[in-house]
Amino acid sequence: MLTRARLQAFFHWRPVRLSLFILGLLLMAATPAVAILPGPGGIFVFAAGLALALRNSEWAKRRYVMFKRWQPRAGRWADWGLRRGSHQRREAIRKERERLDAPPAHCVEGIDDPLPASGIELAPIDPTPAEVAPVGSSIEPLKR
Repeated sequence: MLTRARLQAFFHWRPVRLSLFILGLLLMAATPAVAILPGPGGIFVFAAGLALALRNSEWAKRRYVMFKRWQPRAGRWADWGLRRGSHQRREAIRKERERLDAPPAHCVEGIDDPLPASGIELAPIDPTPAEVAPVGSSIEPLKR
């Protein structure tokens, strides 16, 4: 019977890890061919290949860390996509720092306009016919 321990031992076996890493590289290489098809398939193929490569190769992990240091924003998105624990820890630390750096709520001015910097003005309510008619005119509303 196949148990969890046996399955984990199988996937930690070096030839299996190497073949999964190669499969990941092949999936990433096949992404341009899949990308020409309609739909977002290329994104998923590349993500699956990246996940396989990063999970099964120390070399790929080192290259990925170098990439994240060079492009931290892109690294954050990739970490989120791979559901890495390190991403969750870093996000919690970042949010805590933002919370501590933010001014207290009583020091922030209230804003009535929900879109102050957007330049969008809210349209006025359409006037009623009585408001549009000039004063003293003989126009009467329709009676039914």
